[in-house]
Amino acid sequence: MSSSAAAPSDITKWSSTDGEFRRQVSSFRNTVSTDPSAEFPAEAGRYHLYVSLACPWACRALLVRELKGLQDLIGVSVVSYLMGPKGWEFASPEEVPGATLDDINGAKYIRELYFKAEPNYSARFTVPVLWDKKKQTIVNNESSEIIRMFNTAFDDLVAPEFRGITFYPEELRQQIDEINEWIYDTVNNGVYKSGFATAQGPYERHCRALFESLDRIEKILENNEFLLGTRLTEADLRLFTTIVRFDPVYHGHFKCNLKQIATGYPNILRWTREIYQLPGVAGTVNMEHIKKHYYMSHTQINPTQVVPLSDGPDLANPIVKPAKRPY
Repeated sequence: MSSSAAAPSDITKWSSTDGEFRRQVSSFRNTVSTDPSAEFPAEAGRYHLYVSLACPWACRALLVRELKGLQDLIGVSVVSYLMGPKGWEFASPEEVPGATLDDINGAKYIRELYFKAEPNYSARFTVPVLWDKKKQTIVNNESSEIIRMFNTAFDDLVAPEFRGITFYPEELRQQIDEINEWIYDTVNNGVYKSGFATAQGPYERHCRALFESLDRIEKILENNEFLLGTRLTEADLRLFTTIVRFDPVYHGHFKCNLKQIATGYPNILRWTREIYQLPGVAGTVNMEHIKKHYYMSHTQINPTQVVPLSDGPDLANPIVKPAKRPY
């Protein structure tokens, strides 16, 4: 870590002085390209993904990596569930089952990767991080862009059965972009805007907007298998990582408690089970990491660090079979 690097202030201070939570804009926005002459061309084994199994944004990238068959092309390191004063920390599987050490850079904390890529970095140290082992730098730390790269950039390198699979098909892009916009604002980020609010007004406004959107999604799924019909798209995957955390975490910890998915949203629950039961998806959902991260890291919300027992609804049962191959 550079001695000139200015670390950000207390990372547990999530809200602004007006009680509102405002999400930081990601800083590294480069792209892996199919063009071999590009700055970051698609190559097997060149890139490495750093994630937290607790983080819904990081698990988006992990989810697309699984569904696109990129496991042998892009390695993964997993931080511990506990975020302390220095941010995300690596741990051995013996210390924290499901976590890993950083065998690429030997870092102890994710922050070290940020300072290695940019010595004067002064914002938050977030995951996911897509790392270029050849250039020794961060390519991108914005989940919505990483999943687009994983969707297409490595198509010539994956096994034949994964080539051509796309979760952002050209004919649905406008609809995907439109639904992503309001779901991101009111649901994906809405749970955080509710949970990290430190004033009653912002909390109530964001919480009500969240449930209005969940009601809207429930109505969509009354007639649709997935958000845009019978095809699984990026819009579903982006929402899924929020919904699997809803009952065990957001309902209680973030005070998003007007309804639960298990008892208040039967169509969303069916949809969640169907995605969870797709090959490889369940392995990206680690409820121990999820619950322990939120309830033990956010001591400004839960100072006792006591972790509730419930994991939410059983997503493995009953079996929900797709009407046809959804992707």
